[in-house]
Amino acid sequence: MRKAICAVLFLVICPFLIAQQALNNDSIIKMVKAGLSDDVIVTTINASPGAYDTSADGLIALKQAGVSNKVIDAIEAKSTAAAPDTSAPADSAPPAPAVPLPPGVDNVGAYYKDSGGNWQPLPSEVVIFQSGGLVKHVASAGLVKEDLNGLVGGMRSRLVVSTPVTFILHVPQGRTAGDYELVRLHVVANNRQFQSVAGGLIHESSSSLRDEIDFTSKQIGPSAYQIVLSNELGEGEFGFLAPQDTASSKNPSSSGQIFTFAIVN
Repeated sequence: MRKAICAVLFLVICPFLIAQQALNNDSIIKMVKAGLSDDVIVTTINASPGAYDTSADGLIALKQAGVSNKVIDAIEAKSTAAAPDTSAPADSAPPAPAVPLPPGVDNVGAYYKDSGGNWQPLPSEVVIFQSGGLVKHVASAGLVKEDLNGLVGGMRSRLVVSTPVTFILHVPQGRTAGDYELVRLHVVANNRQFQSVAGGLIHESSSSLRDEIDFTSKQIGPSAYQIVLSNELGEGEFGFLAPQDTASSKNPSSSGQIFTFAIVN
């Protein structure tokens, strides 16, 4: 009688003793070799944390060690329940909080940081694209056909800054800073003009008449890019040319938007 009671107590207490540590394939094999019943081993598996090798080689090793199908099924069920759920779509994660733009950068447009550290809008002016004229007059022979000029009314921008100067382009959805062009404006008669050719600005690095200026930008928000212009740019009239609609981009007599400023050091 005493042996029977001890056996019952062992069967009841054994799962809780083993549950104190994580089980693995070796733990299961040891319990099988110790003569524990399938029911006791399955109960222990369900009540204990475990890290099992359920690969083909791992299952074969368990079977060769005398582990029953019932116990192996319990191991596989436990491993499946413990595995992380990778079926959830990647976009189920909560969206990252929006990056707030600096005070003053409220709407789509171009802004500069004034001497007081505040952000102010750049003047927005209309640019008219015209064929012929200045480009043919000042550029070398052999220009591609259908050359165009960008013309902005007035000899001076309303805004005068000194370098280094920092700008922010707050662009429309779907656009980037790379869609904008920084151009140097030449004062001709009572207007400011820049040179372009059939769908793009002149790219002649060896020419002093090159009007497109390369710039680098840093994204500071989903639709905002920061640009710093150094002293190397020199003095003159400049503008950020906004991207045009594909249907009317730089066609003769079409118009667009340019954010202008003058640099005086």
